[in-house]
Amino acid sequence: MRKLVFSIATILIFAFYIVLIKQNSDAAGNKIAVAPPVPIPPANQVPAQSSPAPSGKSSSRYKRNQGAYVDGTYTGAPADAFFGTVQVAAVISNGRLSNIRILQYPSDTGHSMYVSQVALPMLKQEAIQAQSANVDIISGATQTSGAFQESLQSALSQAKN
Repeated sequence: MRKLVFSIATILIFAFYIVLIKQNSDAAGNKIAVAPPVPIPPANQVPAQSSPAPSGKSSSRYKRNQGAYVDGTYTGAPADAFFGTVQVAAVISNGRLSNIRILQYPSDTGHSMYVSQVALPMLKQEAIQAQSANVDIISGATQTSGAFQESLQSALSQAKN
């Protein structure tokens, strides 16, 4: 009787361990980072603002300065991330990338929502720090990272000084 109870307990512990590993892995079996979810507003609640300054003209809203970019908000082209579309808006202030607004992101499934909540804030922070769309791909969010880079590069190309 004692051996039977021990065997059942061992099997249950092993099964619980397998479930934990599956929850922290992506579809390919790669481990993904476990971080608290960062709220991202639903795509339909984020207003898209796209109107770069007319070339050669300057206004109080759009002014040229010593930075690499012309001030304003520039919407990047939507980019396919396999599980959905990523689209960002680059906010340029004082000639520098000051903020990135996430307009669209993959959110059809629980997994794609989780990947977006973990990866996009990290990509956004790194891009602002680098002042470029050339950021590292996040493991477990390869397609989302690539689509983020593509959309941000499109926005920054419009903002070039």
